[in-house]
Amino acid sequence: MALTEVREAHVADASAAPSHTEEKVDEKVDEKYDDLKVDEKEIEEELDLYVPLKMDPGIPYEPNPLTVRAVIVGILLGALVNASNLYLGLKTGFTFSANIFGSIFGYGIVKLMSKHCGNWPILGGSFGPQENSIIQAAATGSGGIAGIFVAGIPAIYRLHAIEGTPRENFGPIITITLVCSFFGLFFVTPLRKFFIIRVARELKLLFPTPTAVALTIRSMHAGAAGAREAISKLKALALAFSASLIQRVASYYAIGILYDWHPFTWIHIWSKGTSWALNIESYGWYFELTPAFIGSGMLIGMNAAISLFAGAILAWAIIAPTLVHYGECIGKQLYPDDPYWDSLYTFSSLKNLGHETPSPRYWLLWPGVLILVASSIAELLVQYKVLAHAGRTTWKSICSGLNDLTIKVRGKPSAFLEAQASKYQDDPSMVADSARPEDQVPMWQWMVGLVLSIVIAIIVFEYQWGMNPGLTILACLLGFLFSFLAIQVGAVTDQTPLTASSKASQLLFGAATSGKGYSIVDAQRINLVAGGLASGAADVGSSLTSDFRTGFLLGTPPNKQWYAQSMGTLISVFLAPGLFILFTTAYPCIINGDDHCPFGVPSVAAWAAVAQAVTDPAVSIPWSSGIFSIVIAVVSVAQVVFRHFYLVGEREWVRDYLPNWGAIALSFVLPNPVFTTASLFGALIAFTWRKWKMSSFELYGYAVAAGFIAGEGLGGVVGAVLQIAGVSGDVLGTNAGCPGNAC
Repeated sequence: MALTEVREAHVADASAAPSHTEEKVDEKVDEKYDDLKVDEKEIEEELDLYVPLKMDPGIPYEPNPLTVRAVIVGILLGALVNASNLYLGLKTGFTFSANIFGSIFGYGIVKLMSKHCGNWPILGGSFGPQENSIIQAAATGSGGIAGIFVAGIPAIYRLHAIEGTPRENFGPIITITLVCSFFGLFFVTPLRKFFIIRVARELKLLFPTPTAVALTIRSMHAGAAGAREAISKLKALALAFSASLIQRVASYYAIGILYDWHPFTWIHIWSKGTSWALNIESYGWYFELTPAFIGSGMLIGMNAAISLFAGAILAWAIIAPTLVHYGECIGKQLYPDDPYWDSLYTFSSLKNLGHETPSPRYWLLWPGVLILVASSIAELLVQYKVLAHAGRTTWKSICSGLNDLTIKVRGKPSAFLEAQASKYQDDPSMVADSARPEDQVPMWQWMVGLVLSIVIAIIVFEYQWGMNPGLTILACLLGFLFSFLAIQVGAVTDQTPLTASSKASQLLFGAATSGKGYSIVDAQRINLVAGGLASGAADVGSSLTSDFRTGFLLGTPPNKQWYAQSMGTLISVFLAPGLFILFTTAYPCIINGDDHCPFGVPSVAAWAAVAQAVTDPAVSIPWSSGIFSIVIAVVSVAQVVFRHFYLVGEREWVRDYLPNWGAIALSFVLPNPVFTTASLFGALIAFTWRKWKMSSFELYGYAVAAGFIAGEGLGGVVGAVLQIAGVSGDVLGTNAGCPGNAC
């Protein structure tokens, strides 16, 4: 699950109120990063976000922004984010983009090089916004593909669908990562011109976050004033990063004091055994001083944070206790032989599904998944006019390209293709591509790469994962389809529906393998790796298109960005599996499913549960959960329709007060409410900070949030190393203040 899935939709419906869409997104971009010190009227008059930005005239010409220093710095910064994403994703299911972290931190590092290294080869030379965009492209590449390692891959181990350990299966893990990464990278390359140039204005594809990153980079290179602001942002980011890293590492040795605060456990201890306090504790109601999720709360805004918290109250303060009270679900005693702690339970176990009464977490999983899928599909379908136009335009564009190729090969056009291509006419308002022909990614590069990646996928999935070529091709087609939809939805709403895409893929593959003679274990393995291919490719494809958008606004040659992200992606192919092995070696509970584990692995549990439900006849969805799921999903879809068709014009302001059903759904999927509480706390900090001094928040707020997120993630990597070395907090630290003397 990406952070974008819990953000408030900046523009939930592009076509419902087209006269307001650009103004609203501009306003959100200005509010979120606000590197342009102008008001909304000035933005509307001076800034057209469908054409390249006007840059400071004092910026020197950049003949080749693809420099060694930019790529290396970007890859290193992306590696930090990759490590953070493995830790945070395994812990909570969330991952974060490297673009804003890479752009700000990269600015500071390379600016320092350019200032103090003169004209030294590689290190010195002038530094401009295009090279800055190369840094963030390389960072995005090396910081990516963590998603499959916090979901599908560990789920395979949890279901015992593969023999051995991750260390023993390093080869197969590397190859599946390679296929997911480069398949998505190659097939999305030719879509750049379609999404960024041809239909962007007409379909209102504004790409809010990539646009905000471009505005941030432009402002940092806007003369002396921009440089001063950039240094201020950099200092804030570095301080937050360092403080978060130190706090996370130190907290391992006093986790109940520096990280987890358990007030109901304290009441139990102080009152010498109050069982009602432990009952509340058992449902996960405690506070965690997690900088990452305090930072994420600062980013997602009050609506999403309140929706997350409200969903947690509904799930873990109302529904779960009610289910347990009436015997529909059960919990498991953590310390049945200790009379002092025998009232402490876990209600989030996903073991022995189909063989015993389920936990509330399994019951709540299904409404969460169905809301995510249904609301995402509804958001897509209400854009039916946009999708129909996009489909027609894509078909005509393909025919035009194939006809040109036919002329080159045969010396004459195809009558059919020419007839179809003749229907294709560029929108008169369409901006010309600022990239020269020689700056485009050559067709042969992405075509050869695409063919090779599909061939390698067929071989890898056949011989290493037991999936026949037909199913592999189906997974590739789904990956392309989901990428196309994810890019379109993300470009309008800033919410990339990867969770919905992966679950839809799992359901389709459940049907595809049903009755085909596969054993349950084989069917589950195929289900998970196919879903990983589809969602992983969609993730990489969406990231590359976002980078293309940032580069387009800054005038960066797309082939330079493509090379930078390709090099970063190649590093992530080896980095992400290595980090996965590090974490699973330090914490075997990630893959063996122990109930008492420092990592909640909500995405892993969700993927595994869906795979079991569609492949194992013994595992079923509780009837009451199914009914509730359908009802609440219908409510979420009805809100989408209501907002799209009724809340327009003068009623559009009401949209800001509607609940965010994606956030509510994630509260149902998470194993406890602790992360929603931390996110709400972060959102309140940001809200108060804005009210107190808006200019200060505009300058420091999001840099601080990015530093908090990356710092705790790296602290998690340090913690894994300490665990393997035998000097971790559970050996040398104290568990004072923890329930059952264990946090």
